Amino acid sequence: MSVLYLAALLVSLACMVLLDVRFRLFFARDARTAAIVLVAGMLFFLAWDLAGIGLGIFFRGGSPLLTGVMLAPELPLEEVFFLALLCYVSMNAFAGAALLLERRTR
Repeated sequence: MSVLYLAALLVSLACMVLLDVRFRLFFARDARTAAIVLVAGMLFFLAWDLAGIGLGIFFRGGSPLLTGVMLAPELPLEEVFFLALLCYVSMNAFAGAALLLERRTR
């Protein structure tokens, strides 16, 4: 049992928070809306994962870097944090691009 992958995901999430706060991208701009968007994105991708698992498309695989904690068959704990990171990176990138475009047009 290892926590390496989970630790890397948590460090990456912390970096996203730092970028968000520094440039006022997503949560720092409107926390309520950001929380709704982040949760909606995570729920969508969790449903996608569960559908893929149910159809026999997605498998956990065997990695020594995972904690071994399973939330459902073939759904490791780390997947939730990965999906949070995926959604957070996407929204920070979108907000950052909008900010750059706004500044460029001034």
